[in-house]
Amino acid sequence: MAELANCPQCGRIFAKSFRQVCDACNKEEEKMYELVYKFIRKKANREASLWEVHEATGVPEKTIIRFVKEGRIRAHQLPNIAYPCERCGKNIQDGRICGDCNDRMKKDLHSHEELTQKHIQEERITYHTEK
Repeated sequence: MAELANCPQCGRIFAKSFRQVCDACNKEEEKMYELVYKFIRKKANREASLWEVHEATGVPEKTIIRFVKEGRIRAHQLPNIAYPCERCGKNIQDGRICGDCNDRMKKDLHSHEELTQKHIQEERITYHTEK
């Protein structure tokens, strides 16, 4: 059974299932998606930047970015559509963080794991003394 929730966009109560917004807002989002898709589908518009798509369609930049993040719009086919990395702000076309931040996070996690293992080993060391 679906739980009741308030729509984050308009505040209406709706039965939350697989969508995060109410039916009315979902229909509005679909209209915005169609506008963006029709615009970028034209060969002449494939070089448009995120700002140019926003200006031409009237769709908010955050919504266009969400379409890209959800995979509804493939940014790798649109070289000038980019959005900021959530960690450093560098423009990216895929995922939530850039490759540099991803590598840095992996390195930090690896270092943390090594320190944790070292700490565990130090705690295991026991000494035997005779009295």
